[in-house]
Amino acid sequence: MNALAAVGRGASVRTGRAAFRRRRRLRAGLLQLVFIAVGLGLGLLVPEFTRGPVLPSRPVSEMLLATGFGVLGAATVIFSVLFLVVQWAATTFTPRLTLFRDAPIVWRTFAFAVGTTVFCATAALTIANRDKVSVVVPIGAGVLLLLLLTLLRNLLLQAVAAIQLAPVLSSISERGRHNLDVLYASGPGDPGDPAAPDRLRSTVGWPKAGTVLQRVDVGLLAGAARAANAVVVLRVTPGTTLQHGTTVAEVYDGELPASAVLRGLETGAERVFDQDPGLAFRLLADIALRALSPAVNDPATAVQALDAMEDLLRRPVPARARPRVVADRTGTLRVVVPLPGWEDFLRTALDDVIPAARNSPMVLIRLRTLLQDLRDAGHGRAEAPLTRRLAWVDEELGARFSRLRDALAEELEEHPDGG
Repeated sequence: MNALAAVGRGASVRTGRAAFRRRRRLRAGLLQLVFIAVGLGLGLLVPEFTRGPVLPSRPVSEMLLATGFGVLGAATVIFSVLFLVVQWAATTFTPRLTLFRDAPIVWRTFAFAVGTTVFCATAALTIANRDKVSVVVPIGAGVLLLLLLTLLRNLLLQAVAAIQLAPVLSSISERGRHNLDVLYASGPGDPGDPAAPDRLRSTVGWPKAGTVLQRVDVGLLAGAARAANAVVVLRVTPGTTLQHGTTVAEVYDGELPASAVLRGLETGAERVFDQDPGLAFRLLADIALRALSPAVNDPATAVQALDAMEDLLRRPVPARARPRVVADRTGTLRVVVPLPGWEDFLRTALDDVIPAARNSPMVLIRLRTLLQDLRDAGHGRAEAPLTRRLAWVDEELGARFSRLRDALAEELEEHPDGG
């Protein structure tokens, strides 16, 4: 039970981080209101400062209005860049790529631009009927403008990185590694699976239209299950598309309303990285598939995507992962969340790419090398699926590039150790 409690505490920490990210996204809209309020307050208070050098108020007022309207133009540029980058990513990489769109710098820069506009307009109206105004007012506007230019520069640099292949692959890989390390941190050292509850009380189905399960609030579910002395066993993982009537969970031992279970499930229109370790493999496979399409025909990009896939597939993930168990403070099992295993990631990463690469010897050779390297690295029970896919790649090579396959076989015989 102590081991289960430790798992529960670790899950609570991860849940807290996910909840913080959700609160941060909810604050994105509120942040704009905060900046508007701050800009309004500063626009009323700063002109009241009378110490130090003074300037004629009329040119200062005109400068403030010009600056405010110019900042509005900058805000328009922000959304134009956002639109173009998202469209570029959808056309070049995959429509499921939302790294730049979801970056905090986008909405923070827009909020700062709105606040700066409100400050300039408010200060200009405040000093309109005055003869003199402190030099602090134009200096304050200049400082805000410099800060905004710095944010815009960082935004544009991130936008440029978002339309380049290497930074995109690096960002996807980094988030994929983080998810794998967090969700599978204990690895083979996890405690044994707890005894499954045997008194099924109810089954919870998805009552709404089709959507994507984005996150599971295990802390909320565990609290509701503890209050009802029940155990919630989820049957879906984050990243799953929920259709109307899909069984999402089973409730054991205690009576727990379906609404209490559904409150712990956060859904949306698309997959997100937070609790979905398979999303990185899906995105990398999408990039490779689009690069291999006849319209694009860019096998070098597919090879780069496979390089990133191999890095993720080398992470220490069980071939078939045990479910994630969450216990309360007394060590009583409360929530069970299924996790995808290494073989699921292998299937997502390669099973669509292999047939798409049948006309590209460069990609087939890279696939062959990837599978051989993974098999040599040793994955226990995963050796059989690697061998099957390696035979599949060899079959594709033999069907279209028999001489190349024979040359590779001869090279392997001459250098069995890979030297």
